[in-house]
Amino acid sequence: MEIARVVGQVVSTVKHPGLAGFTLLLVETVDQTGQTREGDDAPSSAPYVALDLTGAGTGEVVLIARGSGARVPDQSSGAPTDAAAVAIVDSVVRGTHVSFTTGS
Repeated sequence: MEIARVVGQVVSTVKHPGLAGFTLLLVETVDQTGQTREGDDAPSSAPYVALDLTGAGTGEVVLIARGSGARVPDQSSGAPTDAAAVAIVDSVVRGTHVSFTTGS
């Protein structure tokens, strides 16, 4: 799983029937401080699409499941999904230190 910020939506009038009723989010991976990851050792921060299971909006920070963990066969009727927003993040705590809060 990874933490990402919602930077927009992908609007599609024609899509797999199993995706009907789902919002497609455009997200960017962020680090533990809530900033977009940068540098040679960081995963790509290029935006990618994630299925929204939470009702998240632009600017919110979400927890993303990727790969087999993102598949929701009961809800999406076998639609191919590679990433899904599974939670809206309120804060990140590392040890006893709050790395960031989202203001929620």
